[in-house]
Amino acid sequence: MTIASSFTTPNGEEMIVLSRKDYEALIARIEDLEDSLAVADFERKLAASEEELIPADYVNRMGEGESPIRVWRDFRGMAAKDLAAAAGISTAYLSEIETGKKDGSVATLKAIADVLKLDLDDLYWRHEDRKVTDTA
Repeated sequence: MTIASSFTTPNGEEMIVLSRKDYEALIARIEDLEDSLAVADFERKLAASEEELIPADYVNRMGEGESPIRVWRDFRGMAAKDLAAAAGISTAYLSEIETGKKDGSVATLKAIADVLKLDLDDLYWRHEDRKVTDTA
């Protein structure tokens, strides 16, 4: 970094002037630090079993529009009848939710999320609600 100029305004506020290059370098270092802290926080949560890694195959299935409930159920190794029973609903109702024939009440989705050890938000990923942008 080059030398910064400092001055005091007439109302007593201390100011520093940096070159654009130095300012951008400072911002880049801050962003790198924030990224490092986010990675460290994720690694801490992963070690404490507060986060988990999900194989790309499962993420891709949701990205292609498959029901998040079905994908998470498969990831957890649960049969539909077992998930339905644990959530207190019928297997037929679960099937209708997974296929999009029914939305499912908030209480039902919360029960499913609890059984799958997820946040309710993890189950709400309708294809038309996702905004996909092509950055290539």
